[in-house]
Amino acid sequence: MDLKDHILALEKEIRELLETLDSQEKLEKFRIDFLGRKGKVTQLSKGLGALSREERPEAGKAINRMKGWVEEALKNRQQTIKARLQKEKVTGERIDITLPGRRTPLGRHHPVTRVSRQIREIFEGMGFEVAHGPEVELDYYNFEALNIPKHHPARDMQDTFYISENVVLRTHTSPVQVRTMEKQQPPIRVITLGAVYRCDSDVTHTPMFHQVEGLLVDKNVSMGDLKGILTRFVHLMFGESISLRFRPSFFPFTEPSAEVDIQCVICGGKGCRVCSHTGWLEILGCGMVDPAVFGFVDYDPEVYSGFAWGLGIERVAMLKYGINDLRAFFENDLRFLSQFQGR
Repeated sequence: MDLKDHILALEKEIRELLETLDSQEKLEKFRIDFLGRKGKVTQLSKGLGALSREERPEAGKAINRMKGWVEEALKNRQQTIKARLQKEKVTGERIDITLPGRRTPLGRHHPVTRVSRQIREIFEGMGFEVAHGPEVELDYYNFEALNIPKHHPARDMQDTFYISENVVLRTHTSPVQVRTMEKQQPPIRVITLGAVYRCDSDVTHTPMFHQVEGLLVDKNVSMGDLKGILTRFVHLMFGESISLRFRPSFFPFTEPSAEVDIQCVICGGKGCRVCSHTGWLEILGCGMVDPAVFGFVDYDPEVYSGFAWGLGIERVAMLKYGINDLRAFFENDLRFLSQFQGR
């Protein structure tokens, strides 16, 4: 068979084979078999050596035309297969709009977040601003400027995480009050909310929890003002029917100091296991700012007076929502968190 007949036979073979190519894999095999380095079309060029000098130009042109035609046919076949596969993909991914939609599950705010926001809104409504401060704090601000010098027995109550001799994880949010008083002169009316840390862990305590503390400093501020603000806070948080009482207590940075109890929200003051059958639940500590604290910020205690208070946000959340296990706040159980709807 001469070269011309060989080309015609090969063309017929290729045309028949092209009709059977229906996948990318078959197309690739076809390309290698006919256009690859050892492919049948490529091998035609090796037959040119057996031809005379006069026959070679025409035979070379025929081989090139053959090669061009095969490449074009292969390209067209590839586009046909690609279009078919795309159509099949679109058809397979078609959405049946008559099917019922899938509801997107809604998240819920954590109860600590909910209570924090409510506390903030209550005190902002009374004219308080929110102040912020670092969680990694100097010993000076965490203790000394709050009238708790080194070796003071009150430090034993704090169970402090020490980073170094003079740097701690803050044990309360009170250092923010000192930093605020350093920066501005009275009148001051601020609250601070945030995480605090104490080296304590059991069923009713965690190494990290959240506090909110408030400070008001001005002329002629009295214990009566403190009682009025905290009474209003309790009624807005737990309801107008909830009674509260103030008991004398001790805190190094306030004098006089008091603890505030509210009527048990579980039993309504009748007495139950939660309130140890007393009808009362302790909720916060408070008092008039000790004049010694004013000495650290250059306030004249003969001119200014003030009061401060602090409470645990988890404690309020437990009372507000009837949660009896502190660990529920930190276990991230979606069944627990999904109960709290709204803001």
